Amino acid sequence: MAHRGILVDVTKCIGCGSCVQACQKSNEQPAHEAKGFDEQTFTFLMDRGNDVYVRRLCMHCENPSCASVCPVGALRKTAAGPVTYDSAKCMGCRYCVMACPFGVPTYEWHSATPRVRKCQMCTHRGDAGPACAQACPTGATITGDREQLLAEARTRVVSDPKTYFQRVYGVTEAGGTDVLFIGPKESAALGLPKVTTDGALPELTWNALKHIPDVVMFGGVFLGGLFWLTKRKEEVARAEDTNRGGRHA
Repeated sequence: MAHRGILVDVTKCIGCGSCVQACQKSNEQPAHEAKGFDEQTFTFLMDRGNDVYVRRLCMHCENPSCASVCPVGALRKTAAGPVTYDSAKCMGCRYCVMACPFGVPTYEWHSATPRVRKCQMCTHRGDAGPACAQACPTGATITGDREQLLAEARTRVVSDPKTYFQRVYGVTEAGGTDVLFIGPKESAALGLPKVTTDGALPELTWNALKHIPDVVMFGGVFLGGLFWLTKRKEEVARAEDTNRGGRHA
């Protein structure tokens, strides 16, 4: 497969939550009610009324702003499509959390060794692809080559204007994404984020950052890393104190 994507057809979703359960199991997360993005939730369902259910998940942007602002390359766009994360490289600056136009990445605030958390399109499953698509009983979520999915989405929309709002969400948002949505209403009514630019956000980021002196940029990265290291040492110390207290009790 050249470039993997995901197509979500809102008109086919029955709100069963199979995608959410499959995601939690695939990512070894405890079974729980998913209400929004957090360190244990990479996807969740929104009830938009009148039997309309809409999934939220990482959009896997073609030109991801999260990767563009990461000073250490912990996040990167792979040739296969998914935007992946390497916790071994992460310095905890959380620039990615602030940069994402879709509000996806979260942070493990309560961990002694915190990580950024988000959907990675089940890259650990290899050719099997995203668990959410495999689990969907109605075909509301399907996976495959992005260009083929885009062609399928456009065919469905054009051939049935009474059912579908005449636009595919994800074609131009933030320069294009590998997760596409079609549904009975326009994207705002479905609860999908309104991204005000059709251009790739990293280009806008660079246009702003290139006017900042290097010393300011690298100084900010240094201070962010220093803060992260200090906080992590404090959290590790607290965890050790707690463990010692437990042993003496």
